[in-house]
This record gives sequence, C-alpha cells and structure tokens, in this order.
Amino acid sequence: MKNKFTFLFFFFSLLSATAQAQIKELKPYHIVWHSQSKHAGESMPCGGGDIGLNVWVEQGDLLFYLSRSGTFDENNSFLKLGRVRVKLTPNPFDGSDFRQELRLQDGSVWIEGSNGDFSVQVHVWVDVFRPVVHVAIESSRPVATEIGYENWRYRDRVMQGKENNANSYKWAPREVITAKDEVTFQDKNILFYHRNREQPTIFDITVEQQGMDSVKSQLYNPLKNLTFGGILRGQNMEPAGTYTGKYLDTDFQGWKLQSKTAARSHALSVYLHTAQTNTLEEWQHGLQQHMKEAQKHEESAWQKTRDWWQQFWGRSFIFLETEEPHTPAWQAGRNYQLFRYMLGCNAFGEYPTKFNGGLFTYDPSLVDSTSTFTPDFRNWGGGTMTAQNQRLVYFPMLKSGDFELLKPQFAFYLRAQHNAELRSKVYWNHAGACFTEQIENFGLPNPTEYGWERPQGYDPGMQYNAWLEYQWDTVLEFCLMMLDIERYTGEDISDYLPFIESCLTFFDEHYQYLASQRGSKKLDANGHLVLYPGSACETYKMAYNATPTIAALQTVLTRLLALPSHYLPAAKKKAWTAMLERIPPLHFRSCNGHTTLAPAKLWERINNVEAPQLYPVFPWGMYGIGKPDLDIALNTWHHDPDVVQFKSHVGWKQYNIFAARLGLTQEAAALTVLKMKDSGRRFPAFWGPGFDWTPDHNWGGSGMIGMQEMLLQTDGKKIYLLPSWPKDWDVHFKLHAPYQTTVEAWVKNGKLIDMKVLPASRAQDVILQEGFK
Repeated sequence: MKNKFTFLFFFFSLLSATAQAQIKELKPYHIVWHSQSKHAGESMPCGGGDIGLNVWVEQGDLLFYLSRSGTFDENNSFLKLGRVRVKLTPNPFDGSDFRQELRLQDGSVWIEGSNGDFSVQVHVWVDVFRPVVHVAIESSRPVATEIGYENWRYRDRVMQGKENNANSYKWAPREVITAKDEVTFQDKNILFYHRNREQPTIFDITVEQQGMDSVKSQLYNPLKNLTFGGILRGQNMEPAGTYTGKYLDTDFQGWKLQSKTAARSHALSVYLHTAQTNTLEEWQHGLQQHMKEAQKHEESAWQKTRDWWQQFWGRSFIFLETEEPHTPAWQAGRNYQLFRYMLGCNAFGEYPTKFNGGLFTYDPSLVDSTSTFTPDFRNWGGGTMTAQNQRLVYFPMLKSGDFELLKPQFAFYLRAQHNAELRSKVYWNHAGACFTEQIENFGLPNPTEYGWERPQGYDPGMQYNAWLEYQWDTVLEFCLMMLDIERYTGEDISDYLPFIESCLTFFDEHYQYLASQRGSKKLDANGHLVLYPGSACETYKMAYNATPTIAALQTVLTRLLALPSHYLPAAKKKAWTAMLERIPPLHFRSCNGHTTLAPAKLWERINNVEAPQLYPVFPWGMYGIGKPDLDIALNTWHHDPDVVQFKSHVGWKQYNIFAARLGLTQEAAALTVLKMKDSGRRFPAFWGPGFDWTPDHNWGGSGMIGMQEMLLQTDGKKIYLLPSWPKDWDVHFKLHAPYQTTVEAWVKNGKLIDMKVLPASRAQDVILQEGFK
C-alpha cells in the first residue's frame, strides 16, 4: 500500500479558522422544526454537564423529560427525574407560526411562536458547570404561566415481564417493585426525590447470589443511601395544587406552580442533586447548598456555558460541504455533529454515557409498540454496563480530542476495580481484576446473566450463560484507551497503571490456574499461555486461543512496555516483558484458498453475529494501512464466510470501521452512509433500536469512529491522511492524533487544498493518500 501514498515534507499555507467561521459551518447542522411535535418520540435533545432533556412542544404545551447521570434505584433502573410541562395563557403556540431550534454552538434549544401580533420566545438550556436547568420566557404581551411537575412514580409500581429489562433483574423469577418517589410543595417550590430504601437492593441480592458475603463489607456499593432529585422553582410563582393524568401509556400525578400575575418575562429553574448520604436531611442540606452556589453565579452561568460549547466545537469537527444539502452523505456529516453534541451533554457525569439511550430515552411504546411501560424503560438495563457496547461510545473521543469526556468511563472502572479483584481472590485465590462482559455499576456480573438456576458444583466465579461465559477481555479495550490518553496528550496516567496491571495479571494468573486444574503443566510446549476456555466476543464460544484475546494482550502489553521509562521500574518491566513472551501468536485459516485471520485456534459453536477475526484490525491496530500482511486482513474481509454473512451497518456492527482501516474506500463510504444517515425519527441522530435501544449510542459511536478513520489513521508517529475518503466528498475537518497533535484540512474537488498541523514539526509525519495532492 505504500506506493499509494505521497510523503509530505512541505508545508501548506495555513488557514486560520476562526471561531466565527466554525460557527458558520456548524449553523447549517442546527435542527429546526416549523411544527409542533406529536409526542415525546419527536423530542429534541438538550443538555450539559451531566444532564439531558428531551424537549418538545405538543398541543401548545412545552414539555421536557429530566435525566441525569447516576440516578439508579434499588433495582438498578436508570430513573428519569420526571417531566416538566409549561402552559402559557394566552397561548402563542395556538397560532400558525412556530419554530424550534437546537443551536449547537451554544448547546441550547430556542422556541418561538406567534399568533397574530402576539409572540413569545422560550430559551431552554442547562448549566454545564452546575446541575441546573433553565427556562426563560419572553413575550410581547403579558402572559400567565403555569408549570407542572409530572411524576409517574407517585406510587409503587410492580414491574411486569419485559418491563424488568430496564433493571438488573431482567427475567428473574421474582416480584420487582419500583418504589415511589417523594414529591411535595416546599417554600413555594416543588421538592422531588427518590431515596433508595434500606430493604435489600440489587447489590445485596447479587452479593448473596454470587457467594461474596464473606467480603461484603469490603465491596464498593453505589446504591446504599443513594438519593437523587431536586427542586423546581419559578420566578414570582406560587403553588396551585395537584392534578392527575395519563400520558401515552403511563398515569401520573402533577404538582403545579402558577405565576402570581401575568408578565412579559418568566423564568423557571430546576436544581438537581445526587448523593449517597446517611440521612435524608444531609441530602436536603446538600441540595440547598447547590442552589445557593448556583444562584451566586447565575448572572455569569449562561456566558460560561456558551463559552464551553464554543470551545467544544472548536476542538474538533467534520464538516461535509456539498452543493446539495440533505443528501445521505451530507446527513452523515451533520449527524456526526449531532451525536457528538449528545455525548457532550454528559461531559462531567458521575457515570459513563449508557450505550442504550444515554440521557435521551423517552416513552418506550414509541420505540416498540409492545413496550407499553413508563418513560423509565430502556432495554438492557440501567446500571448494567455492557463492555462491548460501551467501548464504541468512548473510542471516538480520542480523535475528537474530547479527553475530558473519557473520564467518567475510566472512573467507573477504577471504582469497581477492588470488587473485581475480590472476585478473583474469593473464587480462585489468585490476583487480578476479573471483569465480565455485563457488569453492574459495582463491578460484579449482572445477576440474571450470572444465572439464578445453576448446576450444583458449577464454578461460582463463572457466569452460567451460553452467550457470556469466559468473555472477560473487553476491559482491555478500556486499558488501551487509558494508554492512549498518555500517547495523545502526554498526561500523567499513573493513576490508571494499577488498573491496567491488575487486568493483565488476571489473564496471566487465571489461565495458569485453569491449566493447573487440568494437568501438571501451566503453559503449552512453546511456553505460551493456554487461553482455554475462552470466547471470541459472544460469537465463537468455548474457544481455544481466541483471536481478540490474543490481540488484546499483545497490544496492551506492548503499549505498557512502550511507556516512558519513569512509569515502570526495572523489575516490573521485566515481569511484563516475560508475560508478553507467554502470549501465543494469532492463528490463521484458509478460506477459498486464501489465508485469513481465524477467530480462534479452535471453537465449539457460533452463538452471535460478530466478526472477532477482524479485531486485530480494530480496535487492536495490528493490521491495516502501511502495516505488514495487509493482504491477510483483506482476505478475511472478502473471503471469510462468517465475516461476509454477518456484514451489516446496524447498531454496534463495526464493518464501516474495518473497511476504513483496510483502505476500502467505496465500502467504507457506503457503510458510513447507511449507518449515519437520518434515523427515520424526527431527530435525525435518534438511531435504533438496532440490537439495543433508542437512541442507540453504540450505533452513533461506531459511525463516528468510522468517519474519523476514513479521514485520519495513525501508526506510531505516522499520520495517514485521507486513507479511505471518497474524492467526491468535500470536507473540512479537524481531528486529533497522538503526541499532542491536531490536523485540520480542507478537501475540495478531490484535492487537498489546505492543511494545518500543530505542532508544525509534525507535518513531516503526514502521509497523504495518493491522488489528493
């Protein structure tokens, strides 16, 4: 492939892209609606910090759902914080003129309505730095305002059947109840909260089920005494009683505030607070302190929020520039920006953005007509984190330069590390952190995937599950991201090293432990670990030397050893070098007479529709453009019958990424358009449900990764520019590369017309795809 590239040892004239120019390019991607919505499924996302709103206007009422990172109940459902309804009298939305706009550059929603000479403008935004939602109303004549806080958890709710897929019990043979919230008027405001009960939570049930009672006092428990909620207050408003109703499939109770007098200006704020406290009074005191702090900075909050979003957009972007907007390719570029906005709304979350809806789920019957459940529902759980899905949400943040956004995902693993290490100690009496594929927010396996009915004598450390058994290598992808933070930014990652080393230790010690249970030798005849039983993703089960596991261990160990010398003392470096030598080589097979990557040396059965034989291409980067034996990876793409059969763009499928990394421009472009074109819902980036739920965040994340890889790939210090980019797609982009590097480039009519590389010394490392010069 080298002869298809031209080395660039010269500088282009540099264009200074001002913030104003970037905003001008961003503006066509704003979402503008000229009619009201029919229901919550036609809502628009809005958020910041760690709060997400679904905003829509229906039958003249402004409504929004409230969601915040980390609001997990006793069953580990990810509960919404309620719904807010705003009514204006007289109602300007009764007229024919209506406009609702998501303004990306400041991260907020603006709504305008008029009826004759009577007009109103409503501004909805979230403070990025404090957990506060703001709504400002300005009208051309005085209006009376009514604010309703609506809550469907005004009573205990018994979860039925599939509804339990929203919590960690799933299909467990037991009654599950979502406990009621507390809502009341307080000092002319509305106070609402959910406090997890003292009764056994899913944490307690899981610990007992999995035989971890002996170390329970040492285990991290994020659910105990967790309280979340807030206060809704309106300027010059007073309580006006309660009401009841039903929205779509769910009954609710409402608490109402009304303006004391009609006025041209109204404002409402929702102050949120989440904390584990010994008493409710402590939580309430914390809420009051948050309110005082927010009110002290109220005048500057909007400007600082705007500044944050403008810095966010200046940091990275991909603008597809076409003379015919709204084509599928243009949609892909626009929806890249929209989905990155959705990720930015959880920049500072206590917990990572969930793959199965993030902060922006809504009434489930609008996704699946048979799911007539409350707005709290999402498929595949609330506090359950599925690693294969989560990784696709977070990998794109490296090239987009959103390094701060990676921290909630890393923090999740660091908090759970000790629990995972105790699993290894209790079950097998060896060291290392054992993370399974579907884990709770406290680091133990999801109890239903672990198995409620297990054979007597079955290894208590194992999930009794045909899909997930022996799948514990995905955590190594998050280890790679941690290592990438050092390579991209130069940031000190000393705090992450114990985690990375613990994950590696588990594989070294556990597979030697398993071998010693079978016979007298811990290693094979070549001195390699025998990685059996294993799993190549969820697809090739009971695998012997699974390809993704080998690629993961080789890559993470190699990258660990490549860190600057101060990270590893000599003794540790020697130990990790010895482990690297114990990792077996990848295996190959012949398909239609072509040498291809095998999913494993051997396997027992095929259980799913993934392509782990291509994981050495992505995420592990062992094969690709400019690297040896690219033909073997290409053969795998073209000739492996399972790879060919499983090919798709839907959900977490990553064929668009494989194609980009292999230099298959036409295939990458076609799959990108299929994956990133408009979702078919009113908000274009609400994809799904795919294999999971709507909005499907691993659908959007895998789409982002693919577009980034089409534009820019790296190998060590080499930067491959436009390696899989179609010549008929004009683009202006800015992406990040290792060694504190950014690349900004302009492509028009199949030619690179300008490029800006910072630092300038890195321009000599850029290798331009042939034909673009």
